[in-house]
Amino acid sequence: VLSGCGVYDGTEIHEASAVLVHLSRGGAEVQMYAPDVPQMHVIDHSKGQPAEAESRNVLVESARIARGKIASLAKLTTADHDAVIFPGGFGAAKNLSTFAVDGKDCKVNREVERVLKDFHKAGKPIGLCCISPVLAAKVLSGAEVTVGHEEEEGGKWPYAGTAGAIKELGAKHCVKDVTISFPAHVDTKNKVVTTPAFMCETALHHIFDGIGAMVKNVLKLTGK
Repeated sequence: VLSGCGVYDGTEIHEASAVLVHLSRGGAEVQMYAPDVPQMHVIDHSKGQPAEAESRNVLVESARIARGKIASLAKLTTADHDAVIFPGGFGAAKNLSTFAVDGKDCKVNREVERVLKDFHKAGKPIGLCCISPVLAAKVLSGAEVTVGHEEEEGGKWPYAGTAGAIKELGAKHCVKDVTISFPAHVDTKNKVVTTPAFMCETALHHIFDGIGAMVKNVLKLTGK
């Protein structure tokens, strides 16, 4: 499930690509979806500032990553899939929810909420990385997730404050690294698998490997 195209206002492209590579390597058949809604705003990624006069659609922008092969999130059903994965990027906190603005008081896009609840009820695994675990924390009461460490540690974990918000949402935060063994957290009860990814300032290949651990555990939980 994508949330646009670009880290500051949509899906983190490297994370989406890593998810797709690891799913392909795992032999999974993939279908991509995104909500057909306007973005919260558009960021000029060369400046890191809002482009005031622009507006974009989440589904249309996500189609860039999907190479055009994408459908509206409204069409996603548990009956057609064994698992669902949400890459990160600020689109998860801006377009799939209002977390970027409202924090613990955020609202989740109704289709995103439906998908999370439906997969959870069906006992089918849910994978999330980077900032997207906040979606599960909000929707699935008591879920265990990770966004990495809970202290900034000299800038290595610049978004460490997110862990506190996750706790306020009623979820359990589990400290995980990106660069060591077992960089993904598996909540076996709720079948929720999370990894920090770009919540950490580290080399790209470490993030790629962490996402691989998340994907591998999601596929394992499908039992196929």
